[in-house]
Amino acid sequence: MLSIGAFAQIGQVTHRMLRHWDTAGLLVPAHVDEFTCYRSYDPSQLYRLHRIVALRQLGFGLEQIGDVLDEGIGADRIAGLLRSHRDAVEHEHRIATERLVDVERRLHLIEREKRMSSVEFIEKSLPAVRLIARTATVPADEVGRHVGPLFGEVEDGLPETEGMLETPIAEYRPTDDGMLLTIGYEYGGGPVDGLEIVELAAEERAVCGIHLGATTGIPDTWHALHAEMLARGFTPSGPCRELYVRSWPLDDESDWVTELQQPVRRA
Repeated sequence: MLSIGAFAQIGQVTHRMLRHWDTAGLLVPAHVDEFTCYRSYDPSQLYRLHRIVALRQLGFGLEQIGDVLDEGIGADRIAGLLRSHRDAVEHEHRIATERLVDVERRLHLIEREKRMSSVEFIEKSLPAVRLIARTATVPADEVGRHVGPLFGEVEDGLPETEGMLETPIAEYRPTDDGMLLTIGYEYGGGPVDGLEIVELAAEERAVCGIHLGATTGIPDTWHALHAEMLARGFTPSGPCRELYVRSWPLDDESDWVTELQQPVRRA
């Protein structure tokens, strides 16, 4: 017989894991002293221990391992579980590879230019948003002067605005004639004469950054975001958005906070 210490050492597992597997019924000691409660294992139980460790490393849960050990699960089911785990491992590998590329790129920037980026960009999903909005197609070089007035038209078009206009969003879609602007507020109400209900679709992946201060500086932040997007191996997958997290007071934009959102896909 082997003490729990010797058994754990040979199997390279912890005492805590052995006790946990005992409680779960996966690996019950061959003998438990009725006075000291010391656990002892038969050397032949190392075979079962190795199977548990191998299945855990493959990603099986304790209940699934119990079924496999008790031969209550067929080969087809095991193959299905392994395929699912393979997909999860491939996803983790892809994320780790992307992170490594980002780390190497940042390290190269620091070593070459002795500086960190002044703006951080992250990847995240974007939820679907329902807007009460105005839309307009304007020349690409005149976008800035139309956004504010369009927000004003939305506000003026709503009969009651108290507590309703807390999430201003602008979407920019390039067209052959210029830029299609969708300017509005997140909205849960019904139709309003003169305004449109617009559904912005959820986006699985977007590169996003925060712009602080006046909107006149936003083009520079957008330029940095798109450079970052390309450096990470992405290409735009849809129109970009601006979420105005803080856009007050109107006469002083120094404290404004705007999140730039660019849906992306792998190039």
